[in-house]
Amino acid sequence: MVSHRYIPHIHQEPINRVVFDSNVIMTSSESDDTSVVFMNVSLRQKPYTWKIPQGAKCFDYDSSLQLLVTGGRDGKLRVWTSYVTLSPVGMLLGHHTAVLDVAIYQAADQIFSYSRDSELRVWDISGHHCLKTVRLQFPCMQQGCLPEHGYFPFLLLRPPLPEETPPHLLVGCKDYLAHLSLAETRRGVGGRWTGEGGELGAELENSAPLSCALYNPTLTQVVTGHVDSSVSLWDVKTGRRNLCILNAHGEERLTCMELDSSHRRLITGAPSGTIKVWNLLNGLNLHKLEPVINSKVTGLTCLHGNQLLAVGWSRHIVQYNISEVKDLKVRADMSWKSSDGHKSDIMAVRQCSPLGVIATASHDGELIIWRLDTQRPIIHLQRGTQAALPVDSLVFLQHRAESITLRDRGVLVSSQAGYLCFWSVTGVKHGCFYAPKQPGERVLIMSSDQIKNSILVSGDTKGCLQIWDISSYAVDTQSQSACEQPPLLQRWSAHSRPLVCVEVLHVADREFLLTASADGSAGLWTRDGDHVGCFGQLETWSITGPATYHRRRHDKLIEDPAEMDSSSSDFRNLKTHLQQPMGVNSFSCLQPPRPHPSSAEDMSLCLNHEDLNGSKRKLTESKK
Repeated sequence: MVSHRYIPHIHQEPINRVVFDSNVIMTSSESDDTSVVFMNVSLRQKPYTWKIPQGAKCFDYDSSLQLLVTGGRDGKLRVWTSYVTLSPVGMLLGHHTAVLDVAIYQAADQIFSYSRDSELRVWDISGHHCLKTVRLQFPCMQQGCLPEHGYFPFLLLRPPLPEETPPHLLVGCKDYLAHLSLAETRRGVGGRWTGEGGELGAELENSAPLSCALYNPTLTQVVTGHVDSSVSLWDVKTGRRNLCILNAHGEERLTCMELDSSHRRLITGAPSGTIKVWNLLNGLNLHKLEPVINSKVTGLTCLHGNQLLAVGWSRHIVQYNISEVKDLKVRADMSWKSSDGHKSDIMAVRQCSPLGVIATASHDGELIIWRLDTQRPIIHLQRGTQAALPVDSLVFLQHRAESITLRDRGVLVSSQAGYLCFWSVTGVKHGCFYAPKQPGERVLIMSSDQIKNSILVSGDTKGCLQIWDISSYAVDTQSQSACEQPPLLQRWSAHSRPLVCVEVLHVADREFLLTASADGSAGLWTRDGDHVGCFGQLETWSITGPATYHRRRHDKLIEDPAEMDSSSSDFRNLKTHLQQPMGVNSFSCLQPPRPHPSSAEDMSLCLNHEDLNGSKRKLTESKK
């Protein structure tokens, strides 16, 4: 006996797809308000509704991946996690006409999409990039005219199938069928695909220049931010991309990023002053923080208890409570006593939990230490002047700060016009030296191994990386000259453009170096200078298998420090100045070097760089 149930008013437009899976009825239409609807067959639960501009012409759902993919008239594929209707985790762009059908091929971790102009695209699910484009040439096609298709032009026959029957894809156009044979599983090593002749595919996609990056030790992921407002999450153990967030801040570039206390959320900042909080597991935008006027955000730091501090061109320290917020919008807390603070744009902020302080630095060279409990400045390490040089970067040496015998020594390192200065929080400078190989360069970013603070890594505007032995530097001021330089362990050219991130990573009981550059690439290196690889390259690596490393070694370029620095007039001025007692305002005698852009972002506006994300896979087509 057959019975039926009538369920009215599910969609506002005609239903174009119906799928039944695990007692869930899934339907779609080209309605903006009811594009895709998931409802339980018992009708006892409230249905889940996705709202998509111009609706959905097609969709596919994979319960094992908990993944929904929709296609529509705008030519965009939207990737959603199961039952998260607010925002897609990714958007796949490339089709120029309406998407007629879509299918998830879970065995190969791929998505197939087909558009009205007979274009078939193969997408990588985890990387959200196009692997291959196939333009099907049906005999019925006429030049200048779009071919005719039925309502269901796609049929993906996937495992399990009868014995010796490979998976394949059928595409229909008018009264013709195209038969495409597929691989049963993903070939190659993490994105390394072969073309028809078995050669490694050389076609790469373009990547926007990087503006910031960081390492998440909890998830063992590298997060990169781009000037096109995209965010990518990479597996540090293989170099493969796990997730991509497009248009994080609309058309604005990313200026900075930070992790929350749990390392499960990412905070990003933009030039307009907007700050957003993201879920790192699914890419969902959780919160939008209230901006302070229309001013650029240049630095973020998350304190214990998820109290976020933001600095920038507003010249204020702004606090946000993101600990247990349920609302999308979070108000700004202006309670910090910033009136005694900076008179110029703040360029950097760093915290030191063992000492209970933060350090901020501004464009006019001012460097201030603040107490976290009173939210007031306790000392001005440098006073700002109009002729002073901007402070580009700060880093606290956390291991020294935890030591009772070392916390009064050089625990804070500042970078100014290429000079790295070691400060105590009492206001005493314990050493200063010029780091880049060439005169007139700047150090935009620094990092240290925070477990021991035995090395300091600096990255300059030439794309060069320097590793310094600071195990005994700025510790004994009586036996150390003011302008003495620590031993230089390694130096090599890591990138062709300015470095925007260097970080010392501890992975699989080994130390690695993360680099990111305005040239559009992010790389992983051993401490000895061996190149593990670039994130997104065609062939992945195994972090525990040195045989899989790229192994591109560089000339170490370690010269005599005296010879290296003698050509710099700034260094001579600094050396003369450091013969005076060390204290505040130590850069007042420096003359500015040759002009540079104000940030690495400004140096990379017109750069086009080939990203190592594209790949090809074998896809055999035969036409009927």
